[in-house]
Amino acid sequence: MNLDLGKITGTILDSYRTTGGLNNLDETNLPSKRALASICEDLLQLVFPGFHDLEPIHSNHLNRVTTHRIFSIADRLLLELTKSLKLRKSRSEITPDLTPDLTPDLTPDQVLHAFLESLPQVRALLSTDVEAAFKGDPAASSANEIIVAYPFVEALAIQRMAHQLYMQGVPILPRVMTEWAHARTGIDIHPGAQIGSHFFIDHGTGVVIGETAVIGAHCKLYQGVSLIARSLSGGQALRGKKRHPTLEDNVTLYAGATIMGGDTVVGSGSTVAASVFLTHSVPARSLVFYEERQLQILDKDKRSAKWDDWVI
Repeated sequence: MNLDLGKITGTILDSYRTTGGLNNLDETNLPSKRALASICEDLLQLVFPGFHDLEPIHSNHLNRVTTHRIFSIADRLLLELTKSLKLRKSRSEITPDLTPDLTPDLTPDQVLHAFLESLPQVRALLSTDVEAAFKGDPAASSANEIIVAYPFVEALAIQRMAHQLYMQGVPILPRVMTEWAHARTGIDIHPGAQIGSHFFIDHGTGVVIGETAVIGAHCKLYQGVSLIARSLSGGQALRGKKRHPTLEDNVTLYAGATIMGGDTVVGSGSTVAASVFLTHSVPARSLVFYEERQLQILDKDKRSAKWDDWVI
């Protein structure tokens, strides 16, 4: 086979000149996806010591191992933060309605310091998530199994860490982190989503949680659940607006349920059945389901006996 590689090179260079929007030349260097993938792996080792390692970690060596990991992550993450923050706009431009009090002028060192300081808080939240999964899934044999094998733990751990950077006004980098987790787990959680404690996503494949979604404590989602915007036809004019729904505490959404719109609130203690498409708010303690193709909303405390088998 004879290849004219010089000619092929020329045609690709012509493409660079004629096809705009796909080149990042002579501009600020973007965060490295490859570097962030490695950092995410190491962050999981830091947050779950002994669960993502090839060799066991003895408690006598934990100080040394943890110190090495923090210094390694800090050096590499600082470089990516420096790239990212050069791209930063004012947070008031990005999400004026949602985060008006954020300061956009933190230095990379300050952002890194705040991020690393937040990790114990993130671990505390993740502990509640594992607890919720163990209590809520009879198939789980132990907390260890959940941490090692359940994809939502990995997706949520990365999202909770990326959320810390998102809330400091770091552009692009948090989204790269959550998309790395999305590619590995099939669970798509935007770093902007606000998620309370004791959160459990069972199975997880196909779950989508948008940027401005708000999820209370003790909520449970099954596979294929979507918390999405009503319409994106407004494009960039919608940036910073509340576009995604709110779940109050103790809400359960069964497989394939879609909750749409920034004004939509699912009241506390409610259950939404599988494949329901919900575009308006429902009060607390609602049971939402389809019967003969009609959407039904019952008060759980007044429901008929035939719904007693629902997990609520």
